[in-house]
Amino acid sequence: MEFYLLDVLLVLIFSGIGIILIALIFGLSKLISTAKPSEVKESTYECGNVPIGESWIQFRVRYYIFALLFVILDIEMIFLFPWAIVFQRMGLFALIEMAIFVGLLVVGLVYAWRKGALKWV
Repeated sequence: MEFYLLDVLLVLIFSGIGIILIALIFGLSKLISTAKPSEVKESTYECGNVPIGESWIQFRVRYYIFALLFVILDIEMIFLFPWAIVFQRMGLFALIEMAIFVGLLVVGLVYAWRKGALKWV
């Protein structure tokens, strides 16, 4: 029980130190910053060209969903490589664990497919 309490205490101490450091860094950057906002600095930058129209326009969400699905599949590959290395040592447990993981990802992919997120219009 005392090992558990010590572990929790260490996590709390390091979390507190992390929060304090983040607050100090943000405070210090706010204190020493030389931000002087102007109309030119706050205008939309379009690769050196003069901006035309409003910067608030509608984008197709479909491209972002497609990119997110790609990232999810990349993350799946990242988890598959270490699993393949330790597969022989872990045996059936590793196989069941990865089958559950891949199954969840397949369910998500089928869901996205059924919702029409993979149709490139």
